[in-house]
Amino acid sequence: MAAKVRVSRRGLLAGLGAAAMMEPAGSPVQAESGDRGEPSKKKLLECLGGEWPKGGPLEAKVERTEQKDGYRLERITYLVEPDERIAAYLLVPDGAMMKRLPAPGICLWHQHNGAYDIGKDEPAGLKLGPMHQTGVALAREGYVVLCPDAAGFGERNHHGKLNGRNLEHYLFGRYVVEGKCLAWKNILDMRRAVDYLSSRPEVDGDRLGCYGHSMGSTHTWLVGPWEPRLKALVGNCCMPTYAAMDRTDLIHCFPNYVPGWRQYGDIPDIVGLIAPRALHLNFGETDSGSPIEEVKAGMETIRRAYQAKKAEERFTYYIEPGSGHILSDEMLKRVKAHFARYLKAA
Repeated sequence: MAAKVRVSRRGLLAGLGAAAMMEPAGSPVQAESGDRGEPSKKKLLECLGGEWPKGGPLEAKVERTEQKDGYRLERITYLVEPDERIAAYLLVPDGAMMKRLPAPGICLWHQHNGAYDIGKDEPAGLKLGPMHQTGVALAREGYVVLCPDAAGFGERNHHGKLNGRNLEHYLFGRYVVEGKCLAWKNILDMRRAVDYLSSRPEVDGDRLGCYGHSMGSTHTWLVGPWEPRLKALVGNCCMPTYAAMDRTDLIHCFPNYVPGWRQYGDIPDIVGLIAPRALHLNFGETDSGSPIEEVKAGMETIRRAYQAKKAEERFTYYIEPGSGHILSDEMLKRVKAHFARYLKAA
């Protein structure tokens, strides 16, 4: 979700770039090296706020189950940090365990849309929709699908007296003053989601993917460089750039702002760090949240990153003429085709 306002982004982005990053404790995450001024995983890790804590026990609980048309819906909870338990929905296709081999699994990151109280409920088919009830659509394709709440959304839309936009502001500020950013926290939570999905007996841990629309697309390219267990990734209708934000006076979701990253590159340079794993991106030509001029330039940046890894054929994208911020039938068709190619055929 993005709102266009008449205020320059340069001041905000410069301020974010100057945010001090505290050195975290523990041994560093192994990341690619790179000279100052050159995009690399090492530099991205520094900008995000440093390494993530090692995941402890999930202590997962299945709290209730319900049989749906073609799949079983489970409400589950698990620990993302030692003192933070979150809820998610798991959609298990009928007969997943009756086959000799476990099924491929997909982590599904929900959209923003200002719907702070919805979160995971939409992709799980319980609210809003039907356009973005993608968890249901993918479960009916034979995937085990996990739909967690992002920080500040769904059952996580409360902190003391705060909720909604005020809570989102609070979370962003909290992580910045800790020397991190909200993207750092989102990545931590998403990596725990992969931990949980891969732990399920119905799931083949070697055939995992992720999908997201809007803010969920941002989450896809945020977690991508850090989660090699995700073999196929799809982002729908969200890859803004800092250049486009400057040009169009565009304010975007907080996870898009990685402090200090502009001294090394733009958002497409982050996306390119997913290479060589399979990535597909969908865009609407008229989507004001991802101005198409910069999107097209960004596709070339990502293509070059895949080319450098000798994996150019594993990056694809689609721009739908005349479409905005949607998941069209053609876009969904391409989502399914990407996962079928890289997860079902694996």
